[in-house]
Amino acid sequence: MDHHNALVHRISTLITHFHTTKTPFRIYHGSTNSTRPANFDPSKIIDTSPLNHVLSFDHIRKTVLVEPNVPMDALVRATIKENLLPPVVMEFSGITVGGGFVGTAGESSSFKHGFFDRTVNWAEVVLPSGEVVRASNEEHPDLFRGLAGSFGTLGVLTLVELQLEDLKRYVEVRYEVVNGHADAVQKVTAATKDERNDYVDGVLFSGSEGVVNTGRLVEGVPKGGRVQRFSRAWDPWFYTHAQDVLQKQKQTGGPWTEYVPVDDYLFRYDRGAFWMGMYAFMVFSFPFNRFTRWLLNRFMNTRTMYRALHASRHSEITVIQDLAIPISNTEKFLEYCDEKFGIYPLWLCPLRKDARESMGYPKPLTKTLSSGHQDEGYISIGLWGPGKIDLDEFIADNRDLEAKLQELGGLKWLYAKTFYTEEEFWQVYDQEKYYEIREAYGAQNLPSIYDKVKNKPTKKGISTEPGLKGAVKRSVFNSVFLSGLYGVMKSVSGSDYLLGGGSQTAGTEKQKTA
Repeated sequence: MDHHNALVHRISTLITHFHTTKTPFRIYHGSTNSTRPANFDPSKIIDTSPLNHVLSFDHIRKTVLVEPNVPMDALVRATIKENLLPPVVMEFSGITVGGGFVGTAGESSSFKHGFFDRTVNWAEVVLPSGEVVRASNEEHPDLFRGLAGSFGTLGVLTLVELQLEDLKRYVEVRYEVVNGHADAVQKVTAATKDERNDYVDGVLFSGSEGVVNTGRLVEGVPKGGRVQRFSRAWDPWFYTHAQDVLQKQKQTGGPWTEYVPVDDYLFRYDRGAFWMGMYAFMVFSFPFNRFTRWLLNRFMNTRTMYRALHASRHSEITVIQDLAIPISNTEKFLEYCDEKFGIYPLWLCPLRKDARESMGYPKPLTKTLSSGHQDEGYISIGLWGPGKIDLDEFIADNRDLEAKLQELGGLKWLYAKTFYTEEEFWQVYDQEKYYEIREAYGAQNLPSIYDKVKNKPTKKGISTEPGLKGAVKRSVFNSVFLSGLYGVMKSVSGSDYLLGGGSQTAGTEKQKTA
């Protein structure tokens, strides 16, 4: 803890200086899974990237002390060594503990355990004044609950205590065929009511077919059980495997059960970023098959793909939205997505009734639901795929999506591009409650949630730079192929897009793995 306390003291001292001089600052984590563009001024940042260690375990209480920049894969490796496992693990290996807590992280176990923030017992936070406090349900409870979905706008997270559960080495995965939107909603909902299930999610491959996947933690593989892996270069991507299983089930009509090592299961969508990697193959007109996926495997993990997405500016024309809809309105929303976007596959992820409370500061649900009541869970829909190339049309489609979401009582994950005007944003979110907490903890000089998430278009393809360099930039970013190639090159070059292409500030420790 001595090293941790020294880092926190350094952060506290710098924040105190910024507070005294009334200098606005931003927090730099060293990585991101947000699709929103961001450039930081290196002279006005708090660098928390060295806070990336798993510190200690309490086996009696089944907890772990972990710093916020520990990514999910490092956390899972550390807990497995201790025969323990986090109850909620984000599917992308590079998402961090801090990102899951102050962002929004609902995953395939969230129908049972809630969002990731519900597995945190307490958090250490450096307030905007420089004061270091512990927040929990007993100490500063308003701050503790307010941190979820605050996106670093209330202070600097430096440590959390996470709940853990006993480790089981495998997940028994069962696939069930679904036929259309209504059937998918019914079967996903039914799966959450089976207490034997630890994980539930679904994939719709079209408006008429898909699969619901249920997972049960088990200690071993029964004799004759089928073992399937997803983490090695020659393994299938999870969604391509699920699609193959669907076709086999349609032919045989029988059930399909297999056993997946738990770490393979938890990160089953990391290779290919669910199915977004498929679109990269399309951009380069490259064959998409098992051999080519093996050949390009080093580029197909989410860490590399996020860097490429930002550097290429393809995020400006790609629909990447996670949307939580009340169960009884989910079928309507799926039909809307089918008609408006026609994007498939779609991911379905059921969420607990308290999901809304973990998604920042939304106002209470007042919409009339198809079920006639409001006491129900949510289903998250992952809508990810190519959008309109024309920027104005792309923005119009996304604004229409936000309006439909509000009409049906849903919410969006704010890691993604957000197109609300400020007035529209605060129609959805509780500005009064949020600003009360900001004032109570002296966070008025930090960016607000809206400041953090509002759309900041980069005008893809436009460069006013004169001469040959400007002409080259215009040519590159006006070409989907060339900008994609540029993104891949930048993603493996090691330059830091969050700091505008520059390196980290002098004297900053390089990020370590736990």
